[in-house]
Amino acid sequence: MNTKIRRIGVLTGGGDCPGLNAVIRGVTKPAQDYGMSVFGILDGFEGFVEGKAKELRDEDVSGILSRGGTILGSSNKGDPFHWPEIKNNEIQIVDRSDNVLRNYKAWGLDAVIAIGGDGTMHICKRLAEMGINVVGVPKTIDNDLEATDVTFGHDSAVYVVSMALDRLHTTASSHHRVIVIEVMGRYAGWIALNGGLSGGADIILIPEIPFSYDAVYDKIHKRELNGKRFSLVCVAEGARPVGGDIIAKKLDIKRTDPVQLGGIGKVVADNIEKNTGRETRVTVLGHLQRGGSPTPFDRILSTKFGAFAIQLAAEKKFNRMVALKGTEIKNVKIEQAIERQKLVKPDNQSVTAAKAIGISFGEL
Repeated sequence: MNTKIRRIGVLTGGGDCPGLNAVIRGVTKPAQDYGMSVFGILDGFEGFVEGKAKELRDEDVSGILSRGGTILGSSNKGDPFHWPEIKNNEIQIVDRSDNVLRNYKAWGLDAVIAIGGDGTMHICKRLAEMGINVVGVPKTIDNDLEATDVTFGHDSAVYVVSMALDRLHTTASSHHRVIVIEVMGRYAGWIALNGGLSGGADIILIPEIPFSYDAVYDKIHKRELNGKRFSLVCVAEGARPVGGDIIAKKLDIKRTDPVQLGGIGKVVADNIEKNTGRETRVTVLGHLQRGGSPTPFDRILSTKFGAFAIQLAAEKKFNRMVALKGTEIKNVKIEQAIERQKLVKPDNQSVTAAKAIGISFGEL
């Protein structure tokens, strides 16, 4: 029987980022034109497991285009297939995907639009295998989903890094210091690369190109010989020296990926000060990169993604993810979207351009 899609769920999974509300708005506003109602699932997959949701109407999404965060709430610890529970005073990981299927049916949903990054898309694939109709919308400030040219949230994060480097430039030059700025980027260095390039960093350290401390020191010395008595180093949290390991702040087994990174900025700064004798400071941007209003680019992209996602649902094109290809919004199979991470290649044009203008990646 060719039944019409009547009721759509929408959730925001994983870490928050600017543009989530714009997608929710892009999904909800066209819904009535398709004869659909929209059900907002609260706190990502956590709400899907625990049965937390509410109706979304046009008035609920009015005025949220420019708001950061998500009106639905999110969680990066809500993987239904990796669900933390306290048993005998210990955290145990259990499978609660059956709760998701039960709530999906109880709420009368015909499909779910899941907004999130690589982890969210992996969950979507497994839910699809259980019979849940899903449409994915790619969100991550890291820009590490291969199937789309860019994810929304990345441009806004790069803007924050660029503005921070602008401000650090003035204080570094005034005090003749080296300033290290640590940015997000667990496995992919897109934020450090694009933020460092747009913000005028002198050294960019990313996970894909293991760096040599000697090369970093050499770059700082050469700048001084040329009369530049300060340097800016932009380092991704997942960067590591040749033959070294990433710096982990702590382990959180509640998360699907339990390793919480952080601290490489201080390690790099301490080594620079110790081995060059130059006064060095470190700034960790942390969650500043996730907060605030989305840039105009992200507002437009998020709106396009949301509107296209509900169109796919109306056309019953499920188990697919919307994607930017060139200037057009297309769709790809979710399994294709998660085949591999999009990492920075050493011959990437941005890397090549950065090297051409004298930026060091810590290579000997």
